[in-house]
Amino acid sequence: MSEAADTKPRHFIQHIIDADMASNKHDGRVQTRFPPEPNGYLHIGHAKSICLNFGLALDYNGICTLRFDDTNPQKEEAEFVEAIKEDVRWLGFEFDDHLHYASSYFGQLYDYAMQLIKQGDAYVCDLSADETREYRGTLTAPGKDSPYRGRSVEENLDLFKRMRDGEFEDGSRVLRAKIDMASPNINLRDPAIYRIRRDVVHHQTGDAWSIYPMYDYAHCVSDAIEGVTHSVCTLEFEDHRPLYDWFLDTLNTENHPQQIEFSRLNLQYAITSKRKLTKLVEAQLVDGWTDPRMPTISGMRRRGYPAAALREFCTRIGVTKSDNSVEMDILESCIRENLNENAPRVMAVLDPLKVVITNYPADKTENLIAPNHPQNEAMGSREVPFTQTLYIDKADFKEEANNKFKRLVKDKEVRLRNAYVIRCDAVIKDAQGEIIELRCSYDPATLGANPEGRKVKGVIHWVSAEHGIPAEVRLFDRLFNHPHPDTDKEIEDFTDHLNPESLVTLTQSIVEPSVLGTEGVQVYQFEREGYFCADSELSSAEKLVFNRTITLRDTWANVGKN
Repeated sequence: MSEAADTKPRHFIQHIIDADMASNKHDGRVQTRFPPEPNGYLHIGHAKSICLNFGLALDYNGICTLRFDDTNPQKEEAEFVEAIKEDVRWLGFEFDDHLHYASSYFGQLYDYAMQLIKQGDAYVCDLSADETREYRGTLTAPGKDSPYRGRSVEENLDLFKRMRDGEFEDGSRVLRAKIDMASPNINLRDPAIYRIRRDVVHHQTGDAWSIYPMYDYAHCVSDAIEGVTHSVCTLEFEDHRPLYDWFLDTLNTENHPQQIEFSRLNLQYAITSKRKLTKLVEAQLVDGWTDPRMPTISGMRRRGYPAAALREFCTRIGVTKSDNSVEMDILESCIRENLNENAPRVMAVLDPLKVVITNYPADKTENLIAPNHPQNEAMGSREVPFTQTLYIDKADFKEEANNKFKRLVKDKEVRLRNAYVIRCDAVIKDAQGEIIELRCSYDPATLGANPEGRKVKGVIHWVSAEHGIPAEVRLFDRLFNHPHPDTDKEIEDFTDHLNPESLVTLTQSIVEPSVLGTEGVQVYQFEREGYFCADSELSSAEKLVFNRTITLRDTWANVGKN
């Protein structure tokens, strides 16, 4: 076990592996796998599984493979394959020497299926899908045998080969395991092993196959072929474990991994169902899989979430056998803590109000020095241009206010961040009475530390009108306004609880020029506004688009209580 593992909280899966190591089970090897189906983008729940499986391999100096369980070409795409690879790498895990596809084993899976037929443990069934459901029984009533269950080995071999050769229509026949139609575990009631899919093109194998294995069969056999020792999956597969073991025992595979289940991640104010996420995308209720409001790893990366913060989140929530609901503020706390320490500070005015400093020279530009981080000198400093005409945020000015308002008020003073103290002398309004400009004066003696003990209550941010960069700013919030849109049984349609304020777009914002020329995803703290990053898909040399990664503090703290 690695030294790093000793410092982490230990969970029940580690205890199982510890016992296996002590007894020299699997010859002391530890091999896990992360086996996504490439039928959509990965979400935060998958991040937990990625961190767990790759983390276990690192802890025990073992191997973790990335294997695509690509057995359903009707729903799978090469786009999803590449997105999944990028997500795993971004989270900080390597797999280049251990990248596999279930489709690479299609020949072996077919041979194993032929073995089951020869042993009398599988048969070709002609029941329709509706008839199969009727014969299967219910959770309280046993099923009944298919009329095709008694076919001879020779007939089953012939039919299965002809299924592979594409002789039969889709849905006309399936290959089923012969187990027990009266089993109390409905998964053991002669489950399908292969179905016919003639007119689809697989993203890896093209049109080489007319039949495709079912997930429950391909998954366990692929584990065995690869030498997996511990097959870690979520709790919904607990009832499938007897089938997992039946296939491997019946085939007498050289390697028999141990399936271990843990609780899936149920995150409040989010959904972690790929089926429901697909519905959001297909119904165009979000802007695709990478929409920064989505709980997909790609969406979170685009929004500016640090990979280290997601890994820390997965560590904090732990690994258990009990279903639970994780509060969103645990994730958001991890994001804030990381960004508070690592994000450089800049100034941005989201809702601009023009300020003219009447006693400052119109032709002068002064490059003031501002620290990039107030607590970390190693992050250095930057130059911020100061000119006669500035922008401040509209919310930072009132014509009249009580003493609790510590920003700019008519005939009173405020300090500009990293600059001078200014005083509002006049307010300019348009014909509708809206404030469009402030006339102010500055005190040239107030740059830097307050001279002679002078005290000014408020500090506000600003941007030079001449040097500021126009930007579109997108204020993202939680996608749902219900804490349990994925699990509340009283909800008929989870889309009814989409948060109408999950995206607010500001088109007139101004940011300081230091944000230009930054490569990669750089998250900034816009002072007093929150954390923001340039949108990786919408920003260009002609137009800057910033996404709000997260607010400075939790604005939802009292929502659940109310």
